[in-house]
Amino acid sequence: LIEIRTVGDRTQRSEQPIASITSPGAFTKEIQRALLDGRVDVAVHSLKDLPTDPTPGLCLAAVPPRAPTADVLVSRDNLLLDQLPEGATIGTGSLRRRTQLWHVRPDLRMRDIRGNVETRLDKLADRVASNAGSDPNAKPTPQYDAVILAEAGLRRLGLEDRITQVLPCSIMLPAVGQGALGIEVRTEDPRARQLLALLDDPPTRAAVVAERALLAALEGGCLAPVAAWARQNAEGHFELEAVVLSPDGKQRLAASQTATADEAEVLGQRVAEQLRAAGADRLIEAARREASP
Repeated sequence: LIEIRTVGDRTQRSEQPIASITSPGAFTKEIQRALLDGRVDVAVHSLKDLPTDPTPGLCLAAVPPRAPTADVLVSRDNLLLDQLPEGATIGTGSLRRRTQLWHVRPDLRMRDIRGNVETRLDKLADRVASNAGSDPNAKPTPQYDAVILAEAGLRRLGLEDRITQVLPCSIMLPAVGQGALGIEVRTEDPRARQLLALLDDPPTRAAVVAERALLAALEGGCLAPVAAWARQNAEGHFELEAVVLSPDGKQRLAASQTATADEAEVLGQRVAEQLRAAGADRLIEAARREASP
């Protein structure tokens, strides 16, 4: 096992906002370079971090069964989203999460939060000095009232008992590829491709193909206020729901369609066309302008 520290990993440990990373592949490029150089034979990515543009010489050998896709609320006082006090402070660096929360709770204050899952949970308990001037009796105040995290990460780490609320998709659709892993190999390595094909889960692959095709068609990138969720229904077809929001969360464009597994890529493109016809390009461009230095 070869551990590789990426630009995204290093940024997580700094004070730089994660949204300020504009180059694609912040969490994957160094790993892919090691794969192309032959230093490693298999790369394991969080699929939501893997850019939609293909990397020459590499391919996805497997997409294993997907973990839960939802986002969750972890609150300091065990309060649900609609129970949080007006003006509560939420820890998240994700524009996708911020805009969807603002759409239902425009009163909430958003504050960047850095580090891995355990670090973010620790910060939820941290307090800072009060702004009460020279009052010696002023008590430190919490930095955050709640944080938003991926359900998959908490469950993989055995921290599901920290979850206060699993946010429903009517409030919070996930990031493209959330909860899924992408196992990448060199295209010219048939043995690795054959061995890893055993780990592939066709329904999960079809779902993420649809989601990634949507994101590619929107040219949104992983930092845009775009959310999508594809899943197989009882009839065996795949349903794709997607939303694009304005940077302040006030505008929310939604679209959905259904198709067969063989049409997964076309499904994503069709839903993207729906969103673009409704004005998605304008909202994504507004988010880019707001994020630019």
